[in-house]
Amino acid sequence: MPKVRRVPMRLCVGCGQMKTKKELTRVVRTPEGFVDLDPTGKKSGRGAYLCRSAECLESALKGKRLEKALETPVSEEVVARLRQGITSGG
Repeated sequence: MPKVRRVPMRLCVGCGQMKTKKELTRVVRTPEGFVDLDPTGKKSGRGAYLCRSAECLESALKGKRLEKALETPVSEEVVARLRQGITSGG
C-alpha cells in the first residue's frame, strides 16, 4: 500500500481560511527584525501566511493581524513591498 503524504496546511491571516502551504505567500520577520516576503518559505524567522490576493493583504493590515502574527510593527515601506510582491505573484 503506498504511503500517503501529509500536505502542510496554513492559516491565512487575512481571510482566516486554512489552505495548503503552496497556495499561500509567507511573510517573515527575520531574527534581525527585518520584515520581507519569503517566496521559498524557508527563511529563518517568525512567519505569517497570506493568500495571493490584495484583499487578504488589505484585510490583514486593516485589522493589524499581520503585525500581531509577526509580533512587530510593519512600516509603510514594507507594506508597499508586500503589495508589489503579492500582486506580481511573488
